[in-house]
Amino acid sequence: MGRAAEMIGTAPAFLRAVGEARLIVPLRSEGGHRRYSRHQLRIAARARELVDQGTPIDAACRIVTLEDQLDEARRLNEELRKHPAAPGPTSAPGPSHGPGPSAGLSPSNGS
Repeated sequence: MGRAAEMIGTAPAFLRAVGEARLIVPLRSEGGHRRYSRHQLRIAARARELVDQGTPIDAACRIVTLEDQLDEARRLNEELRKHPAAPGPTSAPGPSHGPGPSAGLSPSNGS
């Protein structure tokens, strides 16, 4: 943990705090030492930037989580644009959300 904190220019207590806030969840070695991925360290460093700018840690963690989700959504969107899924055998225009609006309704004319 000390080395990871040093890498991003913060104290081990900050990494514990973002861990308690569930922003990052490090893996544990057999000896119980925390192991952080590069991605987790980038996330923690971004949270540290926000805290240094005066953002409360809980708000910083939420902001970083939302930024990370947005980045992932953009990445997936770009991937889908590059490689659109092949249409299925019964594809029809528009979104498919299951049965149509009249599914499961009995006829109103009694037939």
